[in-house]
Amino acid sequence: MSGWAGCLFGLIILVMGLYGCAQKSVYYPSRNTKIYAPPSQKGTQRPYTVYGKTYRPLKVAHGFVQEGVASWYGPKFHGRRTASGEIYNMYELTAAHKILPMHTKVKVTNLENGRSLIVRINDRGPFVKNRIIDLSYAAAKRLGLVGPGTARVRVESLGSWSPEIPGIFYVQVGSFAIYDNAIALQTKMRQKGFVHTRIQKFEHRGRTFWRVHAGIFKTLAKAQKIKTRLELKFPNAFIIAD
Repeated sequence: MSGWAGCLFGLIILVMGLYGCAQKSVYYPSRNTKIYAPPSQKGTQRPYTVYGKTYRPLKVAHGFVQEGVASWYGPKFHGRRTASGEIYNMYELTAAHKILPMHTKVKVTNLENGRSLIVRINDRGPFVKNRIIDLSYAAAKRLGLVGPGTARVRVESLGSWSPEIPGIFYVQVGSFAIYDNAIALQTKMRQKGFVHTRIQKFEHRGRTFWRVHAGIFKTLAKAQKIKTRLELKFPNAFIIAD
């Protein structure tokens, strides 16, 4: 092989080697890296099933209010891909929710200490019983629930408005430590025409409560109309999305 041919051959081998290394490289985001996928809803609004239960994400969610237990997730998932396609960064103010549209901004208030902040939904979950939202480490730290691990919160959507959001909605009209009191209210609500009123068991910090949900309503607009009516007798009533 001539000298120039040998140089050319060596150059080809070098380029191939560099290409191979590039193909095998793995990128891990640093603490301060922000990686956002385009704010697309493609593929994130289809119904999906986890642990045998099917969830139907909302298309829009202005007016959505929910109360329940929040948890958080951190190092184990840092750097992994979320349901929205983004890379999860535990130091950003994001959260996972089972049915809210991706990229919806929500105000989360810790009802145990009064702290609140705004986070963006970019993942699905939590799929643990009696939990309604999974916060990033940064969000959980600001709300004061990293230590205890969970806290009772209110989630309020700041997204776009559509009165005919379809789904399965209830209006919570009571929460009782005594089961018989919940039964009494359920019976009363059914007599008033809310034939699908249900009772759900709720456990928080070692205590058991029985929640009474009047329903069922097929659109958010209908649920809000009934909520306004029920607030005259149940001032703490709020909407539950199933």
